[in-house]
Amino acid sequence: MISREEADQLLSQAEGSYLIRESQRQPGTYTLALRFGNQTRNFRLYHDGKHFVGEKRFESIHDLVTDGLITLYIETKAAEYIAKMTINPIYEHVGYTTLNQEPTLKKLLPLSPEAPDGPAPAKDDNNAEERLTSLVRRATLRESDLAPKYEKVHNFKVHTFRGPHWCEYCANFMWGLIAQGVKCADCGLNVHKQCSKVVPNDCQPDLRHVKKVYSCDLTTLVKAHNTKRPMVVDMCIQELETRGLQSEGLYRISGFSELIEDVKLAFDRDGEKADISSNAYEDINIISGALKLYFRELPIPLITYDAHPRFIEAAKITDAEKRLESLHEALKLLPPAHCETLRYLMAHLKRVTQYEKENLMSSENLGIVFGPTLMRAPELDAMTALNDIRYQRLVVETLITHEDVLF
Repeated sequence: MISREEADQLLSQAEGSYLIRESQRQPGTYTLALRFGNQTRNFRLYHDGKHFVGEKRFESIHDLVTDGLITLYIETKAAEYIAKMTINPIYEHVGYTTLNQEPTLKKLLPLSPEAPDGPAPAKDDNNAEERLTSLVRRATLRESDLAPKYEKVHNFKVHTFRGPHWCEYCANFMWGLIAQGVKCADCGLNVHKQCSKVVPNDCQPDLRHVKKVYSCDLTTLVKAHNTKRPMVVDMCIQELETRGLQSEGLYRISGFSELIEDVKLAFDRDGEKADISSNAYEDINIISGALKLYFRELPIPLITYDAHPRFIEAAKITDAEKRLESLHEALKLLPPAHCETLRYLMAHLKRVTQYEKENLMSSENLGIVFGPTLMRAPELDAMTALNDIRYQRLVVETLITHEDVLF
């Protein structure tokens, strides 16, 4: 066991030299001592099968030191430049480079106009689109008047790039051996970690990256497919209204779970081409079960965690008129894609109640079914969550009954 001073003396002979020593203050923990810039720098070293400092993990100490020296050199010698590199990004001006290609690209990248109450027609894959980088693709896409204009934040994840790579925000190279930057898991945008903090919330998800329908973020899904609402919602509701409005116990009676899972797999595999007709699934409760499962598996509920408390507070108001006003304000807290999907669902459920004599499903019954599904509570203690159930029912019941006023 050597001291910090002894390590400093040993490393003073050569720039870039390093050693690992056991901490005197905390035996059993280890420190990487690295010589750089005529001084010894000390870093707490962790190990979980791989050596790592901070968020980067390395197969060997040699790789860790190499990456550390590169990073220290860049951040020391180019600190002023790095601080300024996000000031004049190429990100917002890249469109001019493809201006002359735009008429051709528009033909190659058709946007499907959407019917007022149905999903957009399927889009054909083409090799030309695949050849475009995520940045050029964003610059050349032009939304039609009918296309939804939902804002979406990028889903950045730390990423290791193979070979030289540059940031698509500031156009500077990414340095280091591993984890040189971050990549958006939804659209493929590659940027420095520091640049990711200033990139606009304009993610345009790419179907090459969005591979599922169920368990996919709702806004990500609708932007990837260029629709107002998730296609699974539109298609299931259209099927239900075609042949299920008079079915007794609609949404209350469950279909076979294996067949509901089969519908889920069909949507994940085929998207809007999934066959959910009576030829494929004669029991309408399978379709209603698949729709409920979609909402249950959303990573962020249809009525989001952030908005949940406001909806619960509104439900607790005894005065009916004030409750409606409060719910109307709470709806403004929802992301636009969530609000549009909720509006469409509530209009459908109201049509279901119009056949109450046949299907025995009132707005209260539907509130019991959909309350916990649409309003999963944030992390709460068991008692609070239990008390919220009746208010969740009341929220959904009120949204159905007053759908024409609230939306």
